Amino acid sequence: MTRTDGAGRLSEVTLAVETRGLVKWFGAYPALRGIDLRVAKGEILALFGPNGAGKSTLLRILAGLVRPTSGSAQVAGFDVSRDGDGVRRVVGVLAHGHQLYETLTGRENLLFAATMLGLDRPAERVSEVLAKVGLEGAAVARVRTFSSGMKRRLALAKLMLREPRIMLLDEPFTNLDLQASKLLEEFLMASKIAGATTLLATHNLSIGFALADRMAILQQGRLVFDAGRDEVSLESLRSLFALHGELWGGE
Repeated sequence: MTRTDGAGRLSEVTLAVETRGLVKWFGAYPALRGIDLRVAKGEILALFGPNGAGKSTLLRILAGLVRPTSGSAQVAGFDVSRDGDGVRRVVGVLAHGHQLYETLTGRENLLFAATMLGLDRPAERVSEVLAKVGLEGAAVARVRTFSSGMKRRLALAKLMLREPRIMLLDEPFTNLDLQASKLLEEFLMASKIAGATTLLATHNLSIGFALADRMAILQQGRLVFDAGRDEVSLESLRSLFALHGELWGGE
């Protein structure tokens, strides 16, 4: 899948994401403590770790939403500290917050996003993604009237509309029913085939293992495990958590 140099390192031409010595402090609290991470183009990386491990902070830095305290991070060749506009052009985020306008209808939210992205045939594209997520009938209602699950579906539709080169997903399966979860899985696989890269932060070992090419574990702001799917089994991951004495939810 990826090319390496003589020392077995990923060559830069294959990289979608790279961090070097990434550190983030919030006051006296160290959220990230020297993260070195490389993610290949077209790869799906599952990020595991308990609450407070640093998963969300890492994704927010890569999205250009938070500045690192020290170290560096590049996304699609753009430095997150120096070229936030470049980062935002290539990245799509699905986070805990829905990033939706509550006073607009579902359709209006997507039409606004389509206009900002400069998409051709915006009304047609919006109708397509609304149908995919099963919200075509509710799209005329204001988002403030939506249930949590419906808001999550609309946020997914917004991500589909964008078709980003790099996706940063923070617990994306939260509040999704079985049908919507399957839709998200299919979207991730189709995006991978199209060459997109995904970083998926999740508490759910089973889903993460099923979708990802690589598994990484963050613990107390440190990267303590990083291996390809062919190097680890689901049972060995569970054993690793037991060895560290972590209480793991979401299974």
